[in-house]
Amino acid sequence: MLRDRTDTRAELWRTASTQCGYFTAAQARDAGYSYQAQRYHVQHGNWTPVDRAIYRFREFADLPAQGDEHLVRWSLWSKGRAVVSHATALAAHGLGPATPSQIHMTVPRNFRQQSDALILHRAELAEEDLDERRGYRVTTPLRTLVEIAAEGEDQGGLDAAVTAALDRGLVTQRRLLSAAQKLGARAELGVERALSAAS
Repeated sequence: MLRDRTDTRAELWRTASTQCGYFTAAQARDAGYSYQAQRYHVQHGNWTPVDRAIYRFREFADLPAQGDEHLVRWSLWSKGRAVVSHATALAAHGLGPATPSQIHMTVPRNFRQQSDALILHRAELAEEDLDERRGYRVTTPLRTLVEIAAEGEDQGGLDAAVTAALDRGLVTQRRLLSAAQKLGARAELGVERALSAAS
């Protein structure tokens, strides 16, 4: 049975609107667009190609930027397996500066894709370590802070982030110490120093 074109577009639009206007070729196919129709919409400027088999509705480019739209693209690139983490998650939670040139994501250990635009960390994350955002997932403030502590590279930045997270009620000292102990001695030391600086 043939689908009405407006129904097909409406179905894809519903999917894309939960992903900041982004969608994959597979999602377009599921909505009823053949690969030939997909090429047509790209060639006529209705869809903006973003990456291999990832597009965005042209209309979304005209909306004011929210600052994290680009993270949706990388979630789609990974087929939903990559989670925004480390310094990028810190920025997403408003606990650190945004550094768009360095996007940190955590992927499962068996993840094989690579991109020069990403810094990939490998770990198996529990559901309790994840927050859902519009079109992507990000590590919780608690998980993010202990990951930063485990890296041991920027104690000053960690101190400021821990102080801000405590002030905003995003974490407690007890939960922070407990989570750091699970990640190891370096994470525990970094968190202890940050908590001392916060008191």
